[in-house]
Amino acid sequence: MTTRRLLSWNVNGIRAIQKRGFLDWLTETSPDVLCLQETKARPEQLHDALLSPDDYHVYWNYPERKGYSGVAIFSREKPLEVHSGFSVERFDAEGRVLAARFPAFLLYNVYFPNGKMGPERLAYKLAFYEAFLNHIVELKQQGERIVVCGDYNTAHTEIDLSHPRENAKVSGFLPQEREWIDRLVDRGFIDTFRMFHSAGGHYTWWDAKTRSRERNVGWRIDYFFVSDNLAESVRDATILNEVMGSDHCPVSLTLDID
Repeated sequence: MTTRRLLSWNVNGIRAIQKRGFLDWLTETSPDVLCLQETKARPEQLHDALLSPDDYHVYWNYPERKGYSGVAIFSREKPLEVHSGFSVERFDAEGRVLAARFPAFLLYNVYFPNGKMGPERLAYKLAFYEAFLNHIVELKQQGERIVVCGDYNTAHTEIDLSHPRENAKVSGFLPQEREWIDRLVDRGFIDTFRMFHSAGGHYTWWDAKTRSRERNVGWRIDYFFVSDNLAESVRDATILNEVMGSDHCPVSLTLDID
């Protein structure tokens, strides 16, 4: 049995987080796999220390638009293969998905769209949701064991944010966004954090403008979901809310793999 610890973190800018000690934190924390979202950079804009850190293989996906979106995977074990996107050009163009295949599972690192900019972006987000769900359900039906981590940009239930009533009409907690997570669960995917923690008050994002982190007024919108055929391998799932540097904090998943 091999234990693998995976971390996921929306860093809100990889260059900003590097200045705040990201590489020291990576060395100290030493995850087997680290998935980053909202990197906001292309490789040619980054220092060699980020492109090839000690003991890690690093992979990037990014859009043509500079300073926007972007995801990265840092992995101690070299994946069998890595793919950008999920073969839908409309969505792949924004650099939001990296898929890495390991011997025991298929990992998706996803920065799901934010729908708060208006009706057009909300429609884009919901269409992205639908296409991605169809994609992973098809793979699961083929027998794949799947991990999907990242910033989902939606709080699932009322205990996943501080003020559910006040945000009932805000993108990120709209009924149609929450219903998509319901369907994700119905199709055989498990919110790993809720396997171990049933109470509210656990959040992964706080509004920096209102300094809401100091009061723990937040949203849980960063997740590790796994397909149910991988559930028996899950040993732990946590929120690392003591880690600073972004308006999000990292989340973790520990797997015991045969």
